[in-house]
Amino acid sequence: MITPFDDIYFMKKALQEAEIAFDKNEVPVGAIIVIDNKIIARAHNLTELLNDVTAHAEMQAITAAANYLGGKYLQKCTLYVTLEPCQMCAGALNWSQISTIVYGARDEQRGCIALNTKLHPKTKIKGGVLANEAALLLKRFFIEKRNLN
Repeated sequence: MITPFDDIYFMKKALQEAEIAFDKNEVPVGAIIVIDNKIIARAHNLTELLNDVTAHAEMQAITAAANYLGGKYLQKCTLYVTLEPCQMCAGALNWSQISTIVYGARDEQRGCIALNTKLHPKTKIKGGVLANEAALLLKRFFIEKRNLN
């Protein structure tokens, strides 16, 4: 039996969050956190709105999930994020002890893989889920930004 709850299903939900960020003139990165096939946190970048360099989608999602669960550890949770986490977000994910990270597009320059950022030893990471869709949204955002300036 095929379940509708797979990586593509949840990454599409993260992409919806990225679209919300795009519409708010934020870098279009979206994130959701799932436990037992249930979305417990939805977030997108809010760095411009909050005037806060730490207000990345992942950071917002970590806080929302911890509040939902009533504790700081996100064991048995999966983060779906449209862009590979940066070093800051990967560090926070390490401290949260999240079980799995699934990302869309790679960040070849600032991503946690390129920077060899350590994750929690039990955290699994998987990339490339709907990577083209995530990358196209980011490209569209930055092309529009350049054309406005």
